[in-house]
Amino acid sequence: MSSSELDVVEFLLTTHLYNNDRDRDPDDLPPAYRRALWDGGGIERPLTANETNAREATGVGDPWGAVSGLMFTDHDDFAGSITLTEHEMATEWFADRADADRLLANPTLAAAVDVDGVDYETAREANRPMHADRVWIDSLLEEYFDDEEDEEMLDLVEIRAPEEVEMTLDDLVLTADQKNEIQKIMKAIEHRDYLAQIGLREIGKLLYVGPPGTGKTTTSRALAHELDLPFVEVKLSMVTSQYLGETAKNVEKTFEVAKRLSPCILFIDEFDFVAKTRNSDEHVALKRAVNTLLKSIDEISLINDEVLLIGATNHPDQLDAAAWRRFDEIVNFPKPDSLMRSDILRIITQEMEIEDFDPDALADDTEGLTGSDLRLVLREAVLDALTEERTALTQADLEAAVQDFEERDSLKDLDMIEGDHDALVAGGDISADGGGHDDHDHSHHDHDH
Repeated sequence: MSSSELDVVEFLLTTHLYNNDRDRDPDDLPPAYRRALWDGGGIERPLTANETNAREATGVGDPWGAVSGLMFTDHDDFAGSITLTEHEMATEWFADRADADRLLANPTLAAAVDVDGVDYETAREANRPMHADRVWIDSLLEEYFDDEEDEEMLDLVEIRAPEEVEMTLDDLVLTADQKNEIQKIMKAIEHRDYLAQIGLREIGKLLYVGPPGTGKTTTSRALAHELDLPFVEVKLSMVTSQYLGETAKNVEKTFEVAKRLSPCILFIDEFDFVAKTRNSDEHVALKRAVNTLLKSIDEISLINDEVLLIGATNHPDQLDAAAWRRFDEIVNFPKPDSLMRSDILRIITQEMEIEDFDPDALADDTEGLTGSDLRLVLREAVLDALTEERTALTQADLEAAVQDFEERDSLKDLDMIEGDHDALVAGGDISADGGGHDDHDHSHHDHDH
């Protein structure tokens, strides 16, 4: 028996059992099956298994070829459909060969096939819900935002399905305070009905503060992955883009997107833009947009709307009281200390071959670097080794990459004043005494820690 044979029989059994058990809903189907069986606006009965959707659902290149030798399968050459001719025989055959892990990943089968260690409730709880699927997200957006003006507005936001987030919380090195706040918000989401019952509704608005590259964005995305929630990200500076039209209206629509996709996470980056606009002589339309934003934050709720709001800023010193009081929790994202840098290095080098690797020594040499910086160091070390036709690294490679990174990073401190030709010519003397910019961002937020 091949795994391909078992995979295709599982798909055929699932479609049959789903059709015949009206208590089952799309959240009982594995995500890969939902994607393969998606029909325009959803999953509609009766489900029909054919070579095309069986191939997409299972990854088996020739689904019929995989099961054609079994006594309980049949194939319609014209329609391409694959069916089970003896359902009880197929169920017994599958139950004899499937392990508990396979069944726990498929609630429809867990409810129907009797195997030790498997129960439907456990499988259902572990299965990602349909509202987190990319196909569901795209379908909903097309339904509610289908005209040209709305398409412009959607350029304001970036929407990720949980399956599209590569980082998980296990991939991150977090402080004790960060872990504590994440645990609290996860419990709040789990028990939001209870919180509503006791009248505790002012919860679920977090503000992440800290330098660039310290993990604010990545932690928020990883939380979306952990909680199986769509991730809606907006950068506030985007409201200044002229092609977006009426900025206040687009801010309102951003919150509307989040409410339509709820439960979800709404992540608002560059929150210091609020203070910059409120305290300046900016155009009245921008000030109106910021006031709309603050009002929208007041009105949205984790308990009522099932939207977890996370704001992020690199410049907390620029926020005024009106901005601060919108959030019920402030989470600090400092630059990592030596122990954290060592842990980060261990995680991001797991798939690398490094001779004489000493992450503790490297951590001591990288004071002041963020998780994003450390990834850049590793990237440069790998690329330098590849130029020498090597895939294995050495500790010396990493140390040299750290030195190169620090030299390149010092370029931001140059005084680019008129007549300072040496600073702009190869071989010129680079001075580290120039006017630095503390808010210089050399990070890649997809990879910060």
